[in-house]
Amino acid sequence: MTLAGKYGIGIISLGSMAPEGLTALPTQWGFAESAAKKAGTTVDRKNWRVLLNWHIAETREKAIEEARVGLMRWHNQYIVATLQRPGAEPYKSPDHAIEQMTAPGAAAVIGTPDDLVKMIKDVHAKSGGFGHCVGFVHDWANPENTFKSWDMVARYVIPEINGYVAKLRESERHLQVNRAVFDRAGQAIMAKIMENKDAAEALKVTSNPRVAAASAQVPKEIGNKGKQAAE
Repeated sequence: MTLAGKYGIGIISLGSMAPEGLTALPTQWGFAESAAKKAGTTVDRKNWRVLLNWHIAETREKAIEEARVGLMRWHNQYIVATLQRPGAEPYKSPDHAIEQMTAPGAAAVIGTPDDLVKMIKDVHAKSGGFGHCVGFVHDWANPENTFKSWDMVARYVIPEINGYVAKLRESERHLQVNRAVFDRAGQAIMAKIMENKDAAEALKVTSNPRVAAASAQVPKEIGNKGKQAAE
């Protein structure tokens, strides 16, 4: 972080894959800012990348079942045996691996898209903000389930984190709150249709359920006028 600050460049935090690394994120950025001030450069949080671990599925139970055995193997063989991370101890069983990796404050998500969204937002808030969240590619699950996990990240997590669905929800809420306004508009349209003899006649044989439902909402007196026009 000190070098990133000194030269005003971007940085990726790999330590965020461990609980203690997550806790230290605000302090790490402080190092970058201090170094930048000393060197007369600037650093921008939008160029800060934070690395996280996850495996997601439709339910937490399914995600756990898919990842438990591979998670233990990955931790014991890669983190402990290969990287020899200080303080890392082998897991005794797949259940022990899940217990440790999903405990409060853990640095991984094994659950649903909503769980991952919550974690990313929490880390973003606690760190003070960063530009990008990067997912670590591992082999906790088999290739098929790993692909599904990343597909769910693309379909559900990224749109939520980047705010792509905010306007959709706003539109949905607007429609719910103003349902009566849209109903009256639909009635007005149908009223005009029923005033036309040919249109009223065509409406009798329509197979479109939406049009049929709309015509059912036309006030009775207007509907009767439409029938008279058709006759």
